[in-house]
Amino acid sequence: MADDESTESAEGSEDAAHAVPTEDAREIAGSAEDAALEAAQEASPEQAPQEPAVAAPGGDGHAAPTEESMEIAGVAEDAALEALQQAEEATVEAPPLPEPVAAEAEEDEPAPREKGADPLGRGEQYEDPYAIDDEVDRAEGVDEHEQDEVLSEPIATAAIDLASGARYRATGKRKTAIARVTLRPGTGTYLVNGRTLEQHFPRLTLQRNIRQPLETVGYQERMDVVARLHGGGISAQAGALRHGVSRALLEADPNLRGELKRRGFLTRDSRAKERKKAGLKKARKKPQFSKR
Repeated sequence: MADDESTESAEGSEDAAHAVPTEDAREIAGSAEDAALEAAQEASPEQAPQEPAVAAPGGDGHAAPTEESMEIAGVAEDAALEALQQAEEATVEAPPLPEPVAAEAEEDEPAPREKGADPLGRGEQYEDPYAIDDEVDRAEGVDEHEQDEVLSEPIATAAIDLASGARYRATGKRKTAIARVTLRPGTGTYLVNGRTLEQHFPRLTLQRNIRQPLETVGYQERMDVVARLHGGGISAQAGALRHGVSRALLEADPNLRGELKRRGFLTRDSRAKERKKAGLKKARKKPQFSKR
């Protein structure tokens, strides 16, 4: 009896291990698989499901290539061939390389000098590029002496009021000299720091330069000049006085600006002595060099 009970219990345990699932259990398992597939499709809706690789009929275990993969491989091969053809065409149609620079340098070398020629070129004629204005004047028939005569002629358009109480004042400068000038109707006398022009400026060149503005206007014998000068030397004071007389004439008649400017009377001469530098004797003069 005990043996029969043991055999029945063993058969019952084997049946429980290989129990056949019921229909309800199968439906529950199928619904769970469908829910998992739907969740995966919702997570990646743009990615199409990949087709499973089809095994080759030979049974070697290698997947057979699909039609799409074969088309992609063919396009890649065609692109490589086209790139090779384009490279060959570019090499055929490439322009010729330029000549080396050494050849151009040889061409630019000057010609050898002839025997007996002057190395300094003293026999050659030099054309000054800055002498264009002179050449144009010569072509037009205007001579340099004629230009000087035109500039030296008095200005005929000057119209200055010579009333008894007329006074025209201006200031002229040159280097460190300053001249305060007053023009008034008179006989053409100059009074500089209480002295005459000849006493203050004994050099004839300076006297001529000071008289130029009034002579250009044509009032050298109809106006007097009274000036106060300070600073600078004799040459600088003469330049300042000339500058002051020119500016005073401009105050008397503003229409004289063009002619006076063309003759250079209204231009302030800015030239001055250059300062001395350390280690030098003067502005540029160096001490004598001694090797030993």
